[in-house]
Amino acid sequence: MEFVCYAHWEQLPKSAASLFSQAAGDSLFFSRPWFENLLRTTPADRQSLLLACVVEDGRVLGLLPLEMRDSSHWYGLTNLYASLYTLLLAEHRQREVIGCLARGLSDLSFASLRLDPVAADDGKLEGFQQAMESLGIACHRRFRFYNWIHRAQGQSFEDYMAARPARVRNSIARKARKLAREHGYRIQVFTDSGLQKAMSDYYVVHDRSWKASEQYRDFIDGLVSALAEQGWLRLGILYVGKSPVAAQLWFVVHGKASIFKLVHDEQWKRYSPGSILIRHLMEQVIDHDWVEEIDFLTGNDAYKQDWMSERRERWTLYCIRSPEPERGIGRLLKWLNR
Repeated sequence: MEFVCYAHWEQLPKSAASLFSQAAGDSLFFSRPWFENLLRTTPADRQSLLLACVVEDGRVLGLLPLEMRDSSHWYGLTNLYASLYTLLLAEHRQREVIGCLARGLSDLSFASLRLDPVAADDGKLEGFQQAMESLGIACHRRFRFYNWIHRAQGQSFEDYMAARPARVRNSIARKARKLAREHGYRIQVFTDSGLQKAMSDYYVVHDRSWKASEQYRDFIDGLVSALAEQGWLRLGILYVGKSPVAAQLWFVVHGKASIFKLVHDEQWKRYSPGSILIRHLMEQVIDHDWVEEIDFLTGNDAYKQDWMSERRERWTLYCIRSPEPERGIGRLLKWLNR
């Protein structure tokens, strides 16, 4: 078992594929398509790539994808759309692999390492933190954001809606009737075909929404294309006539539905087209995709509580190293203020 670093994605041994396949079962953000699209579509934002691995007999047993924004400050390989980050590990000998990884990293010349967003109960990163601390590297956690989810637990869509607040159910039903009566509407869910027109319609809605213009359009387009190839895409668009007035990007990966993007045309806000579309996609993923979990990803927005049933925490893990204790504390405080 040895610690190995790669500076280019193409250098990863083929055996790393099993790590990505296994990790994708836990989160879209750990999947190979996610990382490859990130590197392919946002190269200008990437600095020096560092793929910290533990390898034995040609098999990759552990992988911590990092980037070095300068020679001493390292970060987890993520972007602003990533709702979760972790250490990728094979199923067996995890403690031994984590120890090897920590020792290898400690021999390198980093001053600080920042991994986020991470789950509060991520056992792999807890083990990594303990291993780093045992090597004299100071670690600290800081709260990042809340994450709302709903566990389906075998319930039907009808059961799910019955458990939602009455004001939510009644409001959506009333607005849907009003929109149908006054204008008519239809909803289409795109999964693999017609994506060029669908994404054009998505951006029409986005540009008419309250949100700023999409800064990383290449990333979004690349992600939609990559995940559609995997059968993971659920792009819902609500049309009034031929005009798109609400659009949502959902991804369904190994029994988990992630609500990635929600936009609606502000001129149609009085009809709550976004809520009508959420209801439709909830029925899709619960009754047709049979998901076990629905994840609203990043943020503590009040409306998310209407649709979800459980709130989790996401944190940042800092690992700071300095030979001088006073400098180490000062560096940590400076780092936390970023």
